[in-house]
Amino acid sequence: MLNIPRETIGSIIRKFKAKGTVETLPCRGRKKMLTSTAVRYLKRRVEKSPRVTAEELRKDLSDVGTEVSAQTIRRTLRNEVLHARTPRRTPLLSPKNKKSRLQYAKSHVDKPRKFWDSVLWTDKTKLELFGPMDQCYVWRRKNKAYEEKNTLPTVKHGGGGGQSCFGAVLLLQVQGRSTVGRQLRGPWGVCCCVVRVEYWQSAEEDCSIDL
Repeated sequence: MLNIPRETIGSIIRKFKAKGTVETLPCRGRKKMLTSTAVRYLKRRVEKSPRVTAEELRKDLSDVGTEVSAQTIRRTLRNEVLHARTPRRTPLLSPKNKKSRLQYAKSHVDKPRKFWDSVLWTDKTKLELFGPMDQCYVWRRKNKAYEEKNTLPTVKHGGGGGQSCFGAVLLLQVQGRSTVGRQLRGPWGVCCCVVRVEYWQSAEEDCSIDL
């Protein structure tokens, strides 16, 4: 009567009983390129070596016969809540200095705001004369920024630095070597004050000056 094959009608009835509809359902899409074993390998690799790049991970998988793009690896890690972030820069400290800094922080945790307003920190600001250092990223989870493996230790070299008690002031680049006599003849002026020095355990033999 409908001029439809019997097999087609039977197929429609079976589909309705199984799916509850005769509409064409969306397909599941392409099969995943990475197996669960490969995903576990990627997670272990980046948690052990957070600075590894997606291209290096792609080559590792290629060596064992799995060909995927670096973008696929990035997308897979993001699905596992592992994101590429710029590492926090922290001073390179020895265990001794870490312990001393912690003791200092505990002894000063209850100091009032007025006390800290009178402190001049002599840690210098680094100025890189030939552009910034190479950019790098670490794979990490949320709230894991300051884990030691996710930070970038810094040391005071590779540029110049300066420190002033006057806040934002004009910066001048001195050509050649600087001497005391040259500084007195320079445009900085001369001032003299009496300060109380309070030693602060740093990566270097720095200290803070209490005015």
